[in-house]
Amino acid sequence: MSIIGKSIPEFSVEAFHQGEFKTISSEDVKGKWSIFLFYPADFTFVCPTELEDMAKHHEELQALGVEVYSVSTDSHFVHKAWHDTSDKINKINYPMLADPTGVLTRGFDIMIEEAHQALRGTFLADPDGIVKVAEVHELGIGRSAKDMLRKVKAAQYVANHDGEVCPAAWEEGDETLTPSLDLVGKL
Repeated sequence: MSIIGKSIPEFSVEAFHQGEFKTISSEDVKGKWSIFLFYPADFTFVCPTELEDMAKHHEELQALGVEVYSVSTDSHFVHKAWHDTSDKINKINYPMLADPTGVLTRGFDIMIEEAHQALRGTFLADPDGIVKVAEVHELGIGRSAKDMLRKVKAAQYVANHDGEVCPAAWEEGDETLTPSLDLVGKL
């Protein structure tokens, strides 16, 4: 069953963010757009490249009213150790959520039970906590923050322009579509 159109799961987890440990809950993320960036584990190979890639776009996402939350089943202590030792992870300014019990990972239905790790899952939720985008990858396939940024802009455009939709590969400034009887069979 798809998570699209459903509320993010309720949670309260520890996080490492800007040199501090913090508790972040599902209530804390509501009120703004949010990206949940799940990855299998700290101190791995593809994961730091993805988290660094997202860090490169973090300011632009924040300007759009979006916060990023990276999530793994590692503890907040491990997140701090990784942040302190990795040049790539040291660039992260967004919260790194710790999910050692798997409440978030299972809540988004991406837990690999036998490994107690998450699949590579990226989820975009609107300010009401409703999931608008869900993308899940096999472990060996890295994601693109640039493409997620495009999807954020499309989701925000659709949310703010009732009746309009964004066609394939839509970029900000491109034409949109207004579904109607007149378009049937013309595209």
